[in-house]
Amino acid sequence: SALPEKKMVFKGLTVNKEDMNKLMLTPLIHYPLPGGSALITFEEAKVAQRIIEGREHTVELSCGEELEELDRCRVRVQAVPVEILLPSALEIRLAQSSRSILVSDLPSLDISKEALLDKLELFFSKTKNGGSEVESRELLDDSGQVVLTFTRDGVAEPLIEKGHIQVLFGKGKYKVKISPCMSGDIANLQLQPSRCPRTVLLLGIPDVLSEESMRDALEIHFQKASRGGGEVDALAYVPAGRTGVAVFVEDTD
Repeated sequence: SALPEKKMVFKGLTVNKEDMNKLMLTPLIHYPLPGGSALITFEEAKVAQRIIEGREHTVELSCGEELEELDRCRVRVQAVPVEILLPSALEIRLAQSSRSILVSDLPSLDISKEALLDKLELFFSKTKNGGSEVESRELLDDSGQVVLTFTRDGVAEPLIEKGHIQVLFGKGKYKVKISPCMSGDIANLQLQPSRCPRTVLLLGIPDVLSEESMRDALEIHFQKASRGGGEVDALAYVPAGRTGVAVFVEDTD
């Protein structure tokens, strides 16, 4: 299936030459949750497996003021595994831009983002500083670096060869680093299905209690060893009529 476009910034330090063509991927998976569902993550994978093997579970609810006419209320929920797609192989075609530079090691100044970009554009647009007219500028929020693109070729390469340059910010001069600006396209991305070992998806939860009360009832039920449960690490509940998104990160335990 087609994948959505996404801008990515790759950064890191390569010590060994044999690692030059290797890239470590850290997954960050957005998983949609339908209404009337819950995600429950246990501390131990064997507990999650027991709950999934049980398939259908009857959860007793504490019916206080919200359901005064009943002494006890039970709901049936379905337990299914959480299957996600993880990247197993990634190939990227990289190309160095002939008109752009990457400016890093910027000073920490008490100025706005736009003021910082204005000062950099003003400095690098002057020929006496080795620059030329700037076509565009972009601050990479996740790295604090700036990409400057000139209107013509032949400007970026001499600046990159310098490696560093003194830039005037207000009354002070600061040494910034100039690097090549690399852009890339994903040439090949392979995905493989993977099951979350400690997480279970609960489906078919009726809207009979408040969100907080239902969350507490589910956690109380599934942490009891007598019902095949165990210690709960996290639980997220989405009431009927609403939708949610869970974010899965790499388990480093």
